[in-house]
Amino acid sequence: MHASDGGADWWGLSDESQLALSREALRRASETLAAHAELLAEEMEIGTLCDRGGPDALRLFAAVVRSTSNDELVPHGRA
Repeated sequence: MHASDGGADWWGLSDESQLALSREALRRASETLAAHAELLAEEMEIGTLCDRGGPDALRLFAAVVRSTSNDELVPHGRA
């Protein structure tokens, strides 16, 4: 959003607010990716998509995405 359209301007937000919004966006993106991987795994299991070892790989991918996007990671630099 731009300041000219009456919305909040990103650069007008405090560093803490920018960081909080960025973390939430990353959390949501990570969960979306993981959910899509789980859905693809289920589709392979029921036969909608060809299974060539995909469900296990997709579940591993989902677990990696979830484990690397937790709040324990410490950001470097400033938002």
